[in-house]
Amino acid sequence: MLVRKGFTLDIRRPRFGDPLPDTMAGYSGAVIFGGPMSANDNDDFVRREIEWIGVCLREGAPFLGICLGAQMLVKHLGGDVCTHCDGAVEIGFYKLEPTESGRQFIDWPRMVYQWHREGFDMPTGCDLLARGEFFENQAFRTQDTAFGLQFHSELTYAMACRWTTHGASRMSLPQARPRSDHLGGWFRYDPVVREWLWGFLDLWLAQDRRALAGNIRAA
Repeated sequence: MLVRKGFTLDIRRPRFGDPLPDTMAGYSGAVIFGGPMSANDNDDFVRREIEWIGVCLREGAPFLGICLGAQMLVKHLGGDVCTHCDGAVEIGFYKLEPTESGRQFIDWPRMVYQWHREGFDMPTGCDLLARGEFFENQAFRTQDTAFGLQFHSELTYAMACRWTTHGASRMSLPQARPRSDHLGGWFRYDPVVREWLWGFLDLWLAQDRRALAGNIRAA
């Protein structure tokens, strides 16, 4: 979707040794996606990626964390990432309820796709934008420019097929949805989520403090 908006992607994979930029100069923003690892893991690349988020925050560049990326942002801000006290997971489509702050920012979808067994608390100074069914904290922002989303608005049908095939055993976990709900739900909910994501990305990138300060030329 960012490519459709005219952006060029610079994909880095710290897990495989890719270095991360020393500065966000020349970049419109940064996104950290999800993955099978935990933000609590002690792997060097996990710790390095969590620490690197500070580059975006210090420079006022737009940052977006999705699922694991949101949890990494929480860890960077001093918050906790942990499993549900009842062992529940969110794997499939679940209801999303925006907060008053969230409603003022954008009109949110009411059903979103999840694939996680860990959630996070809300670090000091963050603004909660949306709540979920089993994991309350679903979307938040900090310093205006950095956003964390627990859910996967970037999901494609191919991704849903792949995840529910390779991760079939996870659908037996507490509160996980059956595979048929994943695939059928994509056709039911994706048009709204896709439209939301298109608008959200514009709003997210518009928060760039560097552009507001006149340090970069707005596109």
